[in-house]
Amino acid sequence: MLLSLAIWLQTLTPELGFLRVFQYLTLRAVLAAMTALLMGLIAGPAVIRRLTALKIGQPVRGYGMETHLQKSGTPTMGGVLILLCIAVSTLLWCDLSNRFIWIVLVVTLGFGAVGWADDWRKVVRKDPEGMRSREKYFWQSVIGLLAALYLVFSISESSNLKVLDLFFRWVSSGFDINLPPKAGLLLPFFKEISYPLGVFGFVILTYLVIVGSSNAVNLTDGLDGLVIMPVVMVGSALGVFAYVTGSVVYSKYLFFPHIPGSGELLIFCAAMAGAGLAFLWFNTYPAQVFMGDVGALALGGALGTIAVIVRQEIVLAIMGGIFVVEALSVMLQVTWFKYTKRKYGEGRRILKMAPLHHHFEKSGWRETQVVVRFWIITMLLCLVGLSTLKLR
Repeated sequence: MLLSLAIWLQTLTPELGFLRVFQYLTLRAVLAAMTALLMGLIAGPAVIRRLTALKIGQPVRGYGMETHLQKSGTPTMGGVLILLCIAVSTLLWCDLSNRFIWIVLVVTLGFGAVGWADDWRKVVRKDPEGMRSREKYFWQSVIGLLAALYLVFSISESSNLKVLDLFFRWVSSGFDINLPPKAGLLLPFFKEISYPLGVFGFVILTYLVIVGSSNAVNLTDGLDGLVIMPVVMVGSALGVFAYVTGSVVYSKYLFFPHIPGSGELLIFCAAMAGAGLAFLWFNTYPAQVFMGDVGALALGGALGTIAVIVRQEIVLAIMGGIFVVEALSVMLQVTWFKYTKRKYGEGRRILKMAPLHHHFEKSGWRETQVVVRFWIITMLLCLVGLSTLKLR
């Protein structure tokens, strides 16, 4: 919005040529991060008071950690603050004509709406389980598939008109059309190696990445400050990849596919980092507010969508290793429990408690130890992911 205003003022009054500085992507990214950060810090106390007044308190599951019982009643749905800061800051500083900004915003707010419905049922209906898994997964799948169908063609073309034309050509060809190499699955640490996916392969992979990352981040959100800092770090690293793939010069130099328009996602990533740090101010131990599914599902969906656009799905799995391990710990625990119950008549567990962060709590780690150590691991994994920029 402000970029369009600056360009309009330049054409209207040549003396305002200094406004060209707002065309620099890096400057707008810094301003987006600062805007989201200040908005979150200023609006945070009012949001917490409002959530408290509405008695939107976090219910604690009866089978949860005993040490978490004291957290019952802490305001939840604080993810609304994060999404508001991200959306406002992004729209203020981004190029509104950029197609990738809009699809990421739609996915983020769409998953946020699913999470909001889930949190609302937990709070209003006093149901600790919230939305049933099948219903939640259905709406996640709808959003994920729609995003995948759009991205499979928008990665290859630079405008919505060309995207629509490519879609009609795909239909008229009998659903058989070759996508360019940049739409293939890229392998980190290897130069110019990509596996062709085809339209259906791309859609399936994109769907799995978006929905999977959304649920993985949601499962990780179980301790004060545990999930938001890794989201900030992984999102910031993806912003670097977005900047590289959006630049003709840097993408060619570093052997990355050039994806016109993807650089603008740096604005979104910066806004997400600023909003996340602002939320951490209130979410650090002992938390004044919880993120809730409205924030966790949305942020996970955003990370997955950005990773698909910049063609770094595998790198996302590396940098977000904490999210991956947390999700796998739940899957393995549930699978093993059901298998042993069916075979031996009694369910057995691999971990003391799932997700993984609760296992370490049961093992004697304090909550702050788990959180900070998971942060350190994520920082190391992000450095490994960023090393793929040059080690190819």
